[in-house]
Amino acid sequence: MADRAKAAAEAPRTGSGGVRTGPGPGRTGRVVRETHETRVRVDVGLDGPGRVRAGTGIGFFDHMLHALGFHAGWELELSCDGDLDVDDHHTVEDVGLALGQALARAVGERREGIVRFGHCHAPLDEALARAVVDVSGRPFFAGELGLKRERVGALSCEMVPHFFHSFAQGAGLTLHVDVLRGANDHHRIEAAFKALALALKAALSRTGADDVPSTKGVL
Repeated sequence: MADRAKAAAEAPRTGSGGVRTGPGPGRTGRVVRETHETRVRVDVGLDGPGRVRAGTGIGFFDHMLHALGFHAGWELELSCDGDLDVDDHHTVEDVGLALGQALARAVGERREGIVRFGHCHAPLDEALARAVVDVSGRPFFAGELGLKRERVGALSCEMVPHFFHSFAQGAGLTLHVDVLRGANDHHRIEAAFKALALALKAALSRTGADDVPSTKGVL
């Protein structure tokens, strides 16, 4: 409880410590988000090597977060202590927001020196997903996942698009994720997370320049 009180005093909603930003070596971001419903801590490094630890209390969600971090090539440590006795809504939503905010801090406010746009198709057996990303600073999500089950494991299927929405809001991304085909909802969701990971990996790749990738000069 002392640790929680300290974190709350430092940042009632979101906080950071030891955060380095920008396109240089070691692009990292840290966010601690604490509410009456959840406490989320995220440490993310965009430049690998794909070591991921995620613990939210929702096994299938952890599996998807691991796939996201691994295939994006991130170093990711994420934990959430949420009110799962209520349901999974607050946990999934707040993880999406905090992970997005940590990503934004790792990229840096000016978002210079990155490709900016990324897209990828990812299959998983019979399922095929497509993700398109613009690191635009303008948060927006649209997608059609076509999920039919109420839940996969302990993760409510309605929370999958809500995670993408919350993540896009936190990170300032324009994000489109669509599952083009697939009979198995586990496969459809996992293909979507993997497509997102690979699209982000492309969009956040460094160009070797220090310019802002916009004709306006700002993002």
